[in-house]
Amino acid sequence: MEPMVHAWSAAQVRAAEEPHLDAGEPLMARASAGLAEGVRGLLRASSSWPAPVVLLVGSGSNGGDALFAGALLAADGCPVTVVPTGSRVHEEGLEAARDAGAVVDDPVAWSTADGAARRLAETGAAVLLDGVVGTGTSGSPALRGAGRRVVEALLASRGAGRLPLVVAVDLPSGVGPDDGSVPDDAVLPADLTVTFGGRKAGLVLAPGSALAGRVEVVEIGIEADLAAMPPLVTLPD
Repeated sequence: MEPMVHAWSAAQVRAAEEPHLDAGEPLMARASAGLAEGVRGLLRASSSWPAPVVLLVGSGSNGGDALFAGALLAADGCPVTVVPTGSRVHEEGLEAARDAGAVVDDPVAWSTADGAARRLAETGAAVLLDGVVGTGTSGSPALRGAGRRVVEALLASRGAGRLPLVVAVDLPSGVGPDDGSVPDDAVLPADLTVTFGGRKAGLVLAPGSALAGRVEVVEIGIEADLAAMPPLVTLPD
């Protein structure tokens, strides 16, 4: 029998997470540990460990995952720079990252092509961790506000040299989590997407699937709950 890939909707993943969150299980800690391990593996494969990492941190849980992963990477010796892109930030995650040695940068400095190229050179970034938005987005997945300005600036800065490796947190920001839609070009193509619990449909459906890079699924304790739900998408592997 041909192997199949199953993928679920954002709502299904949230429903699978709910009883575990209600029980106080540390889902974010499990997710961020797996995310940090994904970054470690990517850097070691490129013979660049430890190496500088830049976190693009939005307001939601993906931003929290990025911050806690950044704290783990900073504790391992990676210089970590936090670029907030949302109206708020996960306070505990930010505190953990700062306590581990991460520094917080002004997103305005990353909001033009020249500025982004300059800050990439100054930080020596080997990895961009894309935690701008994730599966919690509603309506159009198109980026807005500071997150959009930073992503567009990074994409435009490619004329000054290749972007660092990009690791997407759960889903590349700007891709529709349920349908793989990509409303515009403001998406950082990922070399690696680290997703949690199970694949999201947007990671296996075109055109979003072409922007996800290699996909790693980190087990966080909701896998049996997801397996009990009919997948939104089933495709040949």
